[in-house]
Amino acid sequence: MSHAPVLHPTEAGTALPPRFQAWFQARGWELRAHQAEALEAHRNGEHALLIAPTGGGKTLAGFLPSLVELSESNRPGGLHTLYLSPLKALTTDIARNLDAPIAEIGLDIRCETRTGDTPANRRARQRKTPPDILLTTPESLALLLADPTAGHMFGRLRRIVIDEAHALAGTKRGDLLALGLSRLWGLAPAARTIGLSATVARPGELMALLSPKGQPCRLIEGIAGARPDVRLLVPEARMPWAGHIALYALADVYREIGRHGMTLVFVNTRAAAELCFQTLWRLNEDGLPIGLHHGSLDVEQRRRTEAAMASGRLRAVVCTSSLDLGIDWGGVDLVVQIGAPKGTARLLQRIGRANHRLDQPSKAMLVPGNRFEILECLTAIEAIGEGEIDGDAPRPGGLDVLAQHLIGIACAGPFDADLVYRDVSAVGPYRALTRADFEAVLDFVATGGYALQSYERFRRIVRGIDGLYRLKDRRLAQSWKMNVGVIVEAPTLTVQFRGRGGVLGKIEEHFVQWLTPGDTFLFAGRLLRFEGIRETVCEVSPGRGTADPKVPAYVGGKLPLSTNLADRVRGLLADPRHWRALPAPARDWLRVQALRSRLPDADELLIETFPRGERHYMVAYAFAGRNAHQTLGMLLTRRMERAGLKPMGFVATDYVIATWGLEPVADPAALFTVDMLGDDLEEWMAESSMLKRTFRNVAVIAGLIERKHPGTAKTGRQVTVNSDLIYDVLRKYQPDHVLLRATWADAAGGLTDIRRLSDLLARVQDRIRHVAADRITPLALPTLLEIGRESVFGPTVEDMLLDEVTDELVREAGLADGVTDDLAGIDP
Repeated sequence: MSHAPVLHPTEAGTALPPRFQAWFQARGWELRAHQAEALEAHRNGEHALLIAPTGGGKTLAGFLPSLVELSESNRPGGLHTLYLSPLKALTTDIARNLDAPIAEIGLDIRCETRTGDTPANRRARQRKTPPDILLTTPESLALLLADPTAGHMFGRLRRIVIDEAHALAGTKRGDLLALGLSRLWGLAPAARTIGLSATVARPGELMALLSPKGQPCRLIEGIAGARPDVRLLVPEARMPWAGHIALYALADVYREIGRHGMTLVFVNTRAAAELCFQTLWRLNEDGLPIGLHHGSLDVEQRRRTEAAMASGRLRAVVCTSSLDLGIDWGGVDLVVQIGAPKGTARLLQRIGRANHRLDQPSKAMLVPGNRFEILECLTAIEAIGEGEIDGDAPRPGGLDVLAQHLIGIACAGPFDADLVYRDVSAVGPYRALTRADFEAVLDFVATGGYALQSYERFRRIVRGIDGLYRLKDRRLAQSWKMNVGVIVEAPTLTVQFRGRGGVLGKIEEHFVQWLTPGDTFLFAGRLLRFEGIRETVCEVSPGRGTADPKVPAYVGGKLPLSTNLADRVRGLLADPRHWRALPAPARDWLRVQALRSRLPDADELLIETFPRGERHYMVAYAFAGRNAHQTLGMLLTRRMERAGLKPMGFVATDYVIATWGLEPVADPAALFTVDMLGDDLEEWMAESSMLKRTFRNVAVIAGLIERKHPGTAKTGRQVTVNSDLIYDVLRKYQPDHVLLRATWADAAGGLTDIRRLSDLLARVQDRIRHVAADRITPLALPTLLEIGRESVFGPTVEDMLLDEVTDELVREAGLADGVTDDLAGIDP
């Protein structure tokens, strides 16, 4: 449990009982002001949000009131403190760290974890005789609350500690947590909550999650630690114009690994993790121990990597967001971010894995994958230096998650709908829930809704003559427990060696469908040969040879660019005074753009059009993020088709949307009007398969479709077929069905990012600047090189950027060597 030596001693030491003071003194610590304030908040019966930097002792602050209260001889028995975190690994790590103060202070406290890995006999014992402190996850909490013994287990609960609270807020897991809290507060009204986080963009909104409506929540802020030391790593090697994996820079990254004791190399996707690991391993002439960690690897392999990290046996680990959160690995000296960070909150979280000392700066390096990413990395460093943390506005709680919650309550026993509505509408994301929407969800759980009410299997609860709702059949409880949770992953297959039987992890089904026996691919840091599919197993053997292997791509693996960083990139482009901080290749790129076309101002939408070959291109620098640009591309091409412009396709990046067709676009402003979000959007979404995929996830979460059933498990294809059939029925017979409304809400807020697109279109009306160029422009070059790359697998992605087409485009854009002679006239 990290607690750096105190920098500013406080006068709050008297708040601790004598034996706790003695323990602090033995370690050379003093009670920090925010730790004392956490004690005071609990003693005053207040909920709280504690924001403190990594290494500031916030975990100890979260548990200290529990340890003090549990040390008192007159305390009642039963579960006193419930700890919730986003990761199972974090619960295990925190439990291990709690052992030290409990043992050293001499406390008679029983502390246990409860996750999917907990043995059945221990789970049964915990229900019968709960420990003093229980550490678990939102999903395991939902299961515990659905048990008939929930009242016995949680009735004496006094304290709820939510770690890494920012990682749950605004997500469906956050909705699941909020509903769990509403139930806990109903069972144990005296329970008080404290949320812990190092990175919070909107404290008020997070505090609404941590306390019921009408109860105060105290904001506690720890002193700021040392500013992180974050630098840009731009090697002298030729930088790609496109791509995101930065393989060109890994030789320099390897040298940094050799100079530091322990390095975490973060990447944004699991595919990138496999590629980066393989490249580093080929460069590893010194035989440095380097590990790999991402969510698709087998749990035992991840645990071995984590154990090796904790014991200091590794020099580097290539990882994804699987290691983002607050596990204290102790000896991390350097964090390397490969590719653009996409948001300052996420970047700060990753940087915080290094050092874990409040008085010393965490050290990090950002490695951009292309020229645009240089701009994003630089603005992220500036934002961190100014203390800016980004974060999206909250969204209403999911109705599909509420449906799952209602069935869970019925699993525990009969419930009164009025009381449940009171509890649910008092908590964070559901405070704006209307009674009409609640009744619609209740009706869906009870009957399936108007269009499905004739099907007996969709009736999960019934209302008795006493007015209470209860399970229609107790056997439904087992099915519900097997399907609880809100993480709906794409259908996967287990990767297993043929004959030898060793399991490596899971791989998405859609990737395997493109393989034929004999193909090779990278997974779990190995070269594997695909042998075939047996039931739900992808059978492999060790790969050999030099043929280019494929790399699994994962649905939804790309992180969205935050609005704050997008705005900062726009500001950098618009102000040449900031270009001096850029590496020479990026600076020259922008100077040539300013000479040959123009750069987008911060408050306008720059659209360039130009011909190339027999095609006519339109490139809009919207900076609204990939999801909004994908939606914009779909809507633009529909409009272009109606206008006779014969569109052929589009490509969307985080920064730019580009279309191409057989006819030139003379008046782009006529295409970018706000009314495209009306009928055009509705027609496209109704026809798109994207809505069906979204409905599938909503239907699974709401319990309409089961992934698992006692004794059986459905394949991904079975789930998809069933959900598609139900989707078509509902669209035809009940278009206002609560699950269709939930589907639209998910699509609008996530995959399509309609809110951000709407804000963009409203902002740029009458501020559209059109430049009709005679050829490709320098700023458009990276985007055109993305065309056709979305479906490319394998390490040849970076090599594609060095082929003859790239060189030809570079020459056309005026960016080849020797074509920048007249730059002096626009030197900022």
